[in-house]
Amino acid sequence: MDMDSASSVVLQTLTQATSQDTAVLKPAEEQLRQWETQPGFYSVLLNIFNNHVLDVNVRWLAVLYFKNGIDRYWRRVAPHALSEEEKTSLRAGLITNFNEPVNQIATQIAVLIAKVARLDCPRQWPDLIPILLESVKGQDGLQQHRALLTFYHVTKTLASKRLAQDRRLFQDLASGIYSFACSLWSHHTDCFLQQVYARDEAAALNSLERTLLSLKVLRKLTVHGFQEPQQNMEVMGFLNAVFERLKQFLECCRQVGSESVCREKLEKTIILYTKVLLDFLEYHPYAFIPLIQRSLEFAVSYVFTPAGEGVTFERFIVQCMNLIKMIVKNDAYKPAKNIDDSKPESLEAHKIKTAFFTHPTLTEIGRRLVSHYFLLTEEELTMWEEDPESFAVEEAGGDSWKYSLRPCTEVLFLDIFHNYSQTLTPVLLDMVQNLQVYNAVGLAAYELFDSVDFDQWFKNQLLGELQVTHHRYKLIRRRVIWLIGQWISVKFKSDLRPLLYELILGLMQDPDLVVRIETATTLKLNILLGFGFLTEQFLPYLESIFGLLFQLLQQVTECDTKMQVLHVISCVIERVNIQIRPYAGCLVQYLPLLWKQSEEHNMLRCAILTTLIHLVQGLGAESKNLYPFLLPVIQLSTDVTQPPHIYLLEDGLELWLVTLENSPAITPELLRIFQNMSALLELSAENLRTCFQIVNAYIYLAATEFLQNYGESLCRSFCDLLKDITNEGQVQVLKVVEIALKVSPVLGTHVFQSLLPAVFRGIVDGERYPVVMSTYLGIMGRVLLQNAGFFSSLLTQMASECSQEMDQLLGSVIEMWVDRMDNITQPERRKLSSLALLSLLPSDNSVIQDKFCGIISISLEALHDVMTEDPETGTYKDCMLMSHFEEPKLSEEEEPPTEQDKRKKLLALEDPVHSVSLQQFVYDKLKAQQALLGDESFGALMETVDTELVRQLQEFLQGL
Repeated sequence: MDMDSASSVVLQTLTQATSQDTAVLKPAEEQLRQWETQPGFYSVLLNIFNNHVLDVNVRWLAVLYFKNGIDRYWRRVAPHALSEEEKTSLRAGLITNFNEPVNQIATQIAVLIAKVARLDCPRQWPDLIPILLESVKGQDGLQQHRALLTFYHVTKTLASKRLAQDRRLFQDLASGIYSFACSLWSHHTDCFLQQVYARDEAAALNSLERTLLSLKVLRKLTVHGFQEPQQNMEVMGFLNAVFERLKQFLECCRQVGSESVCREKLEKTIILYTKVLLDFLEYHPYAFIPLIQRSLEFAVSYVFTPAGEGVTFERFIVQCMNLIKMIVKNDAYKPAKNIDDSKPESLEAHKIKTAFFTHPTLTEIGRRLVSHYFLLTEEELTMWEEDPESFAVEEAGGDSWKYSLRPCTEVLFLDIFHNYSQTLTPVLLDMVQNLQVYNAVGLAAYELFDSVDFDQWFKNQLLGELQVTHHRYKLIRRRVIWLIGQWISVKFKSDLRPLLYELILGLMQDPDLVVRIETATTLKLNILLGFGFLTEQFLPYLESIFGLLFQLLQQVTECDTKMQVLHVISCVIERVNIQIRPYAGCLVQYLPLLWKQSEEHNMLRCAILTTLIHLVQGLGAESKNLYPFLLPVIQLSTDVTQPPHIYLLEDGLELWLVTLENSPAITPELLRIFQNMSALLELSAENLRTCFQIVNAYIYLAATEFLQNYGESLCRSFCDLLKDITNEGQVQVLKVVEIALKVSPVLGTHVFQSLLPAVFRGIVDGERYPVVMSTYLGIMGRVLLQNAGFFSSLLTQMASECSQEMDQLLGSVIEMWVDRMDNITQPERRKLSSLALLSLLPSDNSVIQDKFCGIISISLEALHDVMTEDPETGTYKDCMLMSHFEEPKLSEEEEPPTEQDKRKKLLALEDPVHSVSLQQFVYDKLKAQQALLGDESFGALMETVDTELVRQLQEFLQGL
């Protein structure tokens, strides 16, 4: 098919692919997908998007398909890779005409050329950069702009490559074109300034766009193009020029005013200048040292003196503050602990900083931060009135200091205070009488620890401040309760806590919502997480505070605020645990409603799940009353066919687990949810541990019903899992099987019988990984001791599989068991091994008699593990025996036992490991063997055992 007819077919299909009608759209997309790997397809696409008379949407789509093709098929090693011939002609076609009329398409083409450059430049595409530079110099305005746009995207992409060889190539490129880039930027900047002052706004905007693009190129070249930038006159010259240009552009902002069409781009350019400095400081701290003085003078004068009035804007102030902060905090600018170990550059930088941050400068910065930047702005006050919840939630945030003014000023204050606390502490204490200082004193609580007697201040001044109920005073009430929150974890007398709870009780009823939210946050922050919290001090207030928190939860409407309040409620429940029971009713009734309303808000649903986890733990067995709501929630959160599971799964599994652990008895609905499990075992590596804990919990709760219903599918899942899983993962799976056998020896063996041959083979082959081997022996010990009939049929099956005599195979198993006893570290499993092997006695089987010595030595090892001597009588007793179920005495901090803990205790009472005395068992088995063989043969058998072992054995068995 020739090029023209191919073009018309592709053009027609692309046109159909822009259709709104899916019946037309879908087949067209399918057809395009098939052509992606056809030779010549990308040449056709290039012709289409380079043809300016065609429909914009069709051209746009052609660019996108071309761009995706580069990612998939441009590399030489890619399957269906493009031929070298086609790539050569495509490269040539991409840079013939920088005259794309549509902005968005021009940007996409620039990005696309950069993607090819990343793979081919400079080796396969040596003429790209020269052609770009030539076109950037051209007189044609459009061509010049498009070439510059492409030049920027190519530079940005090449600068991002991190391999040493690529970095060298970029450095070669940078040194070759740096002068040109500087003069280009300088030229466009001068043109802009002339045009803007001549009031030729259209021309000025064009020049400003070029200034911005050439500055973006320079930023990449300056930051990533030189290994030793401080030794390059041009680079340092450009960086110094940045300060001059910044001043010119800030002054220009003042002149043109906020209505100018250039205003937005002007601010963008100013921010880009500051980014050049911040990036250079981050990547080249030592090369930046000559710029420290200028940077500090510049930033401090614009942010902390009248020089900035009328020219600064919020994002610029944030950038300047970050520049100061990065210089103050930078480790490269601090002397080492031992001065002699310091780099000379670090000492030099430290000297410049010390000379700059004089007492008057620091005092001025401190005062301005506190009295100017910490004040709430008009906008913030309006937001407080009109949207209190957003205002209350806005305040908190992770990385927001990089972009938002309030967090940025607070972080700067902390860093400056931390580095210059001796100068600033007296300044701050001097201002303590003034309201806004509360913010500063709270932020600097750790630094001021020794200078402020917070307890006195709390009693004498802050409590009084909180008594004033006037509407305007809400600012102070909020700031004071926040301040208390900051100080509680630093220094706050325990006996003042009840006073604080009274206070919280009052403020939780404040007429102002922001104050109530702040109070709830303070409660969470430190009373529950801080040290010095005593449950008994809090209990008298629990009912009232819990009720008020619940009211607040109902009053707030925004998702984020509901999450915040739920988090506080969760913390309270977690801290007081079972003491929440009398007061949880209101929450139990409200949460179903909130769950229903929050269908669109997955993060809020996660917060509800967390609250439910703590609630179930607090309610214990009473949580069964929650099942009508709780079980559908678990069902939805853990069902991988439901989209919300992506967000809810982890918390949903945790809730499922605590529900089972606290369940007093199985219910049909609780059993039914297990249908979600087989998909989970296939899907999620990271949640497997919790999944296994859930399976265990079902086994402890209702082994018979559970294994009858789900045992076979569980065994299938386990067999699949064991095929490709780590050793640790195998151990997790096998432990579940071990628990099933322990709880239900007959049914458990029946259900997992298809998995047991692998365990048997693992033992005979001498599995290398000790923890896996130990678990194998634990499983086989249960089978041998508690289901001997099955053990012998398994032995028969394995013998025929590997064509061996049964006795011979049994001999191998016993031998390996004796050999690998050291792999077993848990005393329970060591005792179990001994009981299991002893259960083969009495026997006249020659193999068992042959291995008799090994069985005795294992039994002795286990006796050493479990026997304790009674110093009164000098006799031994088995310390693993449990005779009855005791309710343990709990201390204040200990968690009460869950229903599952009680089930495990009762189960242990029936477990041979805890109900059979090993000493008695050894004695009985030896007696029976003696009776079977007669004294003489038995004596001969005992002679196969080492005399020292016989002596120890007699010592353990004396008195029986």
